[in-house]
Amino acid sequence: MSPRWARQEGFGIRLDWGPTGAAVIGAGAACVVVVDVLSFSTSVSVAVSAGTAVYPYRWRDDSAQEFAARHGAELAVGRRAVDATHPWSLSPAALRRAPFTDRLVLPSPNGSTIASAVVGAPVVAACLRNADAVATWITERRWATPEQPIAIVPAGERWADDATLRPAVEDLLGAGALVAALIDRGCGHPSPEARSAAHAFLSVTNIGTELDECASGRELRSGGFGDDVDIAAQIDADTVVPILADGAFTDHSL
Repeated sequence: MSPRWARQEGFGIRLDWGPTGAAVIGAGAACVVVVDVLSFSTSVSVAVSAGTAVYPYRWRDDSAQEFAARHGAELAVGRRAVDATHPWSLSPAALRRAPFTDRLVLPSPNGSTIASAVVGAPVVAACLRNADAVATWITERRWATPEQPIAIVPAGERWADDATLRPAVEDLLGAGALVAALIDRGCGHPSPEARSAAHAFLSVTNIGTELDECASGRELRSGGFGDDVDIAAQIDADTVVPILADGAFTDHSL
């Protein structure tokens, strides 16, 4: 059991990083919101908007292929492994170009891993593209209160050397967009961690430039995946609310 000071008790909107943060603040939460702007939750938003059910999976290995086969789903490959036979990847731009599939397994070491590990609460995939829609869905349920708190989890990235968590500015801004939208709808009691994320988002004058110039954005552009950054920076372009149910994210906005 994590210490009480770490659980942000008494606040309706809680925020902490990565799988450990999700486990700590997600206990007893009305829902857990995973934010992985570059790329998992943006890819989920884009795919679900197109009518695809997205199955998160922790690893891209032989077990992922078996998992996809069991669910009659296509398996996303790494960005650089896309070809005519395997056109789906953890790239929003590639997903837009790929043929439609009604089921897709989307492995990732960050957002997908967090989503797969949550037990006992609905899991929502949020990003800059659908922050407003997710905020509406949450407030319609009268959550984000001290009695029915929500747990917002920016996924962050992993250092290549030792796989430790690297807090990522794009996920801070995505989480902040959601917190700001909730506050704008009258949801009170955000924790200092959540308020700080909202302040960070509201202080940015150009989200596109911020994502371009952050470490993750530079990594993607240098690898030829600048379109993914552009798609991720489109604020409130989607109206879907991807909820994890029966193993897959589908739209629950209606």
